[in-house]
Amino acid sequence: MSATEKIIGVVGAGVMGAGIAQVAAAAGHRVLLVDTQPGVAANAKARLAEVLAKLVEKNRLAAAERDALLARIEPGESIAALASASVVIEAIVENLPAKQALFRELEAVVAPGTVLATNTSSLSVSEIAGALARPERFAGMHFFNPAPLMPLVEVVAGGRTSPAVVGTLTELAHAWGKTPVQAKDSPGFIVNRGARPFYGEALRFAEETGVDAVTIDALLRAAGFRMGPLELIDLIGAEINLAATRSVFAATGNDARYRPSRLVEENVAAGRLGRKSGRGFYDYARDAKLAPVVLPREPAPAAIVVHGDLGPAQALVELWRRMGVAVERRESAGGCVEIDRVKVALTDGRTAHERAAADGAVWAVFDLSLDYGACRHLGLAATDDRSARIAAGLLQVTGTQVSRLPDVPGLLVARTLAMLITEAADIVLRGVASVHDVDLAMQKGLNFPGGPLGWADKIGANYAVGLLDRLAVTDAARYGVNDLLRRAAQSGGKFHA
Repeated sequence: MSATEKIIGVVGAGVMGAGIAQVAAAAGHRVLLVDTQPGVAANAKARLAEVLAKLVEKNRLAAAERDALLARIEPGESIAALASASVVIEAIVENLPAKQALFRELEAVVAPGTVLATNTSSLSVSEIAGALARPERFAGMHFFNPAPLMPLVEVVAGGRTSPAVVGTLTELAHAWGKTPVQAKDSPGFIVNRGARPFYGEALRFAEETGVDAVTIDALLRAAGFRMGPLELIDLIGAEINLAATRSVFAATGNDARYRPSRLVEENVAAGRLGRKSGRGFYDYARDAKLAPVVLPREPAPAAIVVHGDLGPAQALVELWRRMGVAVERRESAGGCVEIDRVKVALTDGRTAHERAAADGAVWAVFDLSLDYGACRHLGLAATDDRSARIAAGLLQVTGTQVSRLPDVPGLLVARTLAMLITEAADIVLRGVASVHDVDLAMQKGLNFPGGPLGWADKIGANYAVGLLDRLAVTDAARYGVNDLLRRAAQSGGKFHA
């Protein structure tokens, strides 16, 4: 049977189910879209017809293609209508008993060779499969919303899933124009678990410092992320973000890395759900034009002394030279820039005040960027106003805006990236997914600017480990480094060959 000859069943005609049906029908399959609530599947097809009509009006879809796609979708209200399906994908409510009951009913209807899949994003695939007589033909096939637009599909193997079933679903996703990644059943799979530090560190930083959401999001966008974490929570919905975090937190035995944020819990309790309610971390009636808090333009230094190697920030030295700053190089330990008796360095997890206490100098520390040549906004912290002004003048030479931040360990971007790196390494260490699939999932599922393990190769695993070890002094449960990342730091090895 060719790929398009497979009959695809979809159970649940909500936004996700209807989206999956659209993807399958667009790839040429006959699709049986079933929802046991009267009229829901038919209404979903009618809404899809309206969406496709607009695409035709904009000349983005031929009328004949629209008609053929819609003709391939057959709405129904009975599970028995799925008897002829080759693959059935479930997209109903995220409730374990409900899903188990559905799949027991499906097992009694479909042929022995039919593949059964769940679109769950938070429940255990193995646990759902525990209700089945033949769990080997069951797996996760997790699409991202909106399914017609988002490229990633996580194919998740339960404890008893047949490798052939994983292969079938992977090939099917490829045939549908999607980017499949394979994962073993684990809390949050790849993306929902791997993304927790992106939100978690920004939220913790906000709790610790009181820095406003606009500035936090702007700094992380400048690091290459398409959206900042707080505006992304507002877009997704605070209650959805909180539910995902609570699910991973509970499934990992209340691991401190995934503890839900008080700020999100307060927003949900107050009905501040984000864009859908008009207010979340932002007030959408007022905050649309707010700008981040940045320092005024300061004089550029005429000359600097660079001591040793600046690590992941070494590229700045040549940028400063190109902009007319006289650079004197001195081979020495420490990795810092000296300007008029002020020392300036990339954060290594120590605060400016810690570094000042260690050597008696006046210090400023600035945040990490994956590409200082393209970065147009950086955070810095300093021991006093004068050192902040001098450091700002140096960083502004390249056209970068500078925000002065409270002097906390790891600042914002550096600790966020380091936590994303160690989380990705932990997913690989636990055998959930390969290095390639982890990085691909984070790029395609979250629009990240590269994958976390690729970042580790670029900035050095030793930098991430050193920063996390210093953060762990105050919170070992949250900032502990896993063995895979530590071995990479010790050996100087890379995750990608």
